[in-house]
Amino acid sequence: MNLKSLAKDTAVYGLSSIVGRFLNYLLVPLYTTMIPASCGGYGTVTNLYAYTALLLALLTFGMETTLFRFSSKEGEDPRLVYGTTLKMVGGVALFFAAATLALLSPISSALGYADHPAYVGCMALIVAMDAFQAIMFSRLRQTGKAVKFMLCKFAFIIPNILLNLFVFLVLPRYYQAPDGGVGFIFAVNLFCTASVFLCFIPELKGLGYGFDKALAGRMLRYTWPLLLLSLVGILNQVADKILYPWLVPGPEGKVQLGIYGACAKIAMILALLTQAFRYAYEPIVFGSSKDKNSPQTLADGMKYFIIFSLLAYLAVMFYLPVLKYFVGSSYWEGLKVVPVVMAAEICMGVYFNLSFWYKLSDRTIWGAALSGIGASVMIGLNVLLVPRIGYMGCAWAGLAGYGTAMVLSFIIGAKKYPVAYDLRSALLFVLLTAALLGASMLFARSRMATIPLQLSFNTLLLLVYSVFVYFSVKNTRK
Repeated sequence: MNLKSLAKDTAVYGLSSIVGRFLNYLLVPLYTTMIPASCGGYGTVTNLYAYTALLLALLTFGMETTLFRFSSKEGEDPRLVYGTTLKMVGGVALFFAAATLALLSPISSALGYADHPAYVGCMALIVAMDAFQAIMFSRLRQTGKAVKFMLCKFAFIIPNILLNLFVFLVLPRYYQAPDGGVGFIFAVNLFCTASVFLCFIPELKGLGYGFDKALAGRMLRYTWPLLLLSLVGILNQVADKILYPWLVPGPEGKVQLGIYGACAKIAMILALLTQAFRYAYEPIVFGSSKDKNSPQTLADGMKYFIIFSLLAYLAVMFYLPVLKYFVGSSYWEGLKVVPVVMAAEICMGVYFNLSFWYKLSDRTIWGAALSGIGASVMIGLNVLLVPRIGYMGCAWAGLAGYGTAMVLSFIIGAKKYPVAYDLRSALLFVLLTAALLGASMLFARSRMATIPLQLSFNTLLLLVYSVFVYFSVKNTRK
């Protein structure tokens, strides 16, 4: 594996995904301060964005990965692959947007937003444009245009932040929105998403690269298991937020969902790490798929992901006394979900790294099956636990779902596509993380544990882990 190339691309993609999404996450304190938990407005935002994530997976139907796979295949024209992909995804997105707007009233009523159909209309247009743009973002990754990728991401992020600041800090002096500003959140998102098309004028030329019906058929045969994989994968992330208003009906359900959704955002630093790693790692893996060292590439990637995701886990847990100010104080009762949600995110990241065995061997049906089992576990436990223990049931169900898919993928992958993962190193870092976290918890319960002393002690523990990582990586390279 070219570690320098991976590190460089991860840094660039990380700047756009980790830093960029972090800037967007800075809107969470704004929302949770200006929209009190008791009104349930942030629960509405959480619920509708969950639907959006699920629909985005449906409208892209696995074509991002399929674009990478077919562009690297011998005998395929990468330009024709891109043009065919762009037309397929664009056509589906256009049909979805038109159908939703035509049936806006009944759809809004079915989702529980009969009084606010504009929310649903905005989200339909946003997800349709996001799906189309996802292929153009994938094209940038496939052609190695990491800097432009970053700039296009920031073309959405910066205007979105500025307009939200205007809507919540300036506009209320002159106009009080009857819904507390929830509608403005969706309207701003719609405007900024549409404006990103200005960055993609060169990539839109792909619409003129032609459309090959036979190629489209081959791509669809490859991608339909990926569609199932993507759908059940995203269900693991958002099904709890979709189901919650049904499991806890009435205004209280939206209030509790808002608390859970806000506090879960603190744990999303691991999701950002996974996304940045994926953006850089996926093209490298597919590009070296014909290399005899491909299994070693997978083993190295898994090792470094586990090391640095555990570092991120400790950092969030050690500085939670400060990070809790990321959300409004009326949401703090939900902070207990953070360690569980982060553990689930680590399992999800490991599962992603394990997933290459069926992607590289063109047996993507296994991915759909494994993710389906994980999603079934998660949904079943949500239905069972949420009415009894509230949003903590969502957190534990998510961990169980990802954990199940991760373990099954490892067991089956060991037989279908053997990779010599460094299990000893992974176990060592897990045990070290558990020991350091235990030491932090014991110190927090002592009489001398003021917040400054607790943070200082936790910083020392984090330094211990970092030094261990340094010498471990240094010895590996010898």
